[in-house]
Amino acid sequence: MLKEIKDFLLHLRLHYQFFILSGGYLLGGLIADEMNTTQFWLQFLNVHILLFGGATAYNSYWDKDEGPIGGLKHPPKMTAWMHKVSLLFMFAGWAWAITVNIAYFLVFGISVALFWLYSTPHARWKGRPLASMVAIALSTGTNSVLLGFWAAGGMFTPALFAASAGAALILLSLYPISQVYQIEEDSKRGDKTFTMRFGLNGVKLFFRFSYLSGLILLTLGFYAIYTAPAIVLFITALLSFFILNAFVKRLEGVIREYPIVMKIKFAASLAFVLFLIASNAIRYEWIGDTFFRTYF
Repeated sequence: MLKEIKDFLLHLRLHYQFFILSGGYLLGGLIADEMNTTQFWLQFLNVHILLFGGATAYNSYWDKDEGPIGGLKHPPKMTAWMHKVSLLFMFAGWAWAITVNIAYFLVFGISVALFWLYSTPHARWKGRPLASMVAIALSTGTNSVLLGFWAAGGMFTPALFAASAGAALILLSLYPISQVYQIEEDSKRGDKTFTMRFGLNGVKLFFRFSYLSGLILLTLGFYAIYTAPAIVLFITALLSFFILNAFVKRLEGVIREYPIVMKIKFAASLAFVLFLIASNAIRYEWIGDTFFRTYF
């Protein structure tokens, strides 16, 4: 039983949630322009452990992958109780979400529904090229920004929607690339992914369009609230695009590329996350007057 618990914790892929998928939430906190620090970090754990972690484990239960997946090179087998617990994680997080506000609760619930639709054999949006993209863009992209925004205590601003849409497109730009190395297993399940539908060249074209259009929207929304970091973000993200595009252009779709793809994806996402943590820390004085008043 202890081994099964360990296997379940591995399937939460918390390093993946914290260092790759947390960018949207942190961006939402920065855009909020005010900060309820305690609530923000408590809900950070809610979103990335209970919601994203639970959804990832739920998806793993139905996928039953044997080959490498995002964040796990050798995924352990899952057992029946993990299905129930992964759902419990998501619904427990949703119940907790009501403590923030009704908008937060509703968006959290939409993400739970999208994750369910994405994975369950009753709908299996993951097996539909465009439906899968919509589910990922909203659940881990746009909604993640909105959740961070409301957890921080932000009030409505039009810039929020441009920034959240931009973040979703940037996140989505790299999503189909990992599917290139899962075609065989996806085919066995009867899934028809974006990569299977549009091929490697389609994946490369989508990366360029999604990343650049997302960067423009993100910069416009971010610039309206936090000017200097928006300029820095645009310049560094544009340089990152040229580096990533040079790599994506050379992809052949062979399995030996997979570890390199995941490392580059991880590095690009981690750089974005670290930038946002630093920006939040400076803007809200997490390491500044508040820090010294608290600990000294």
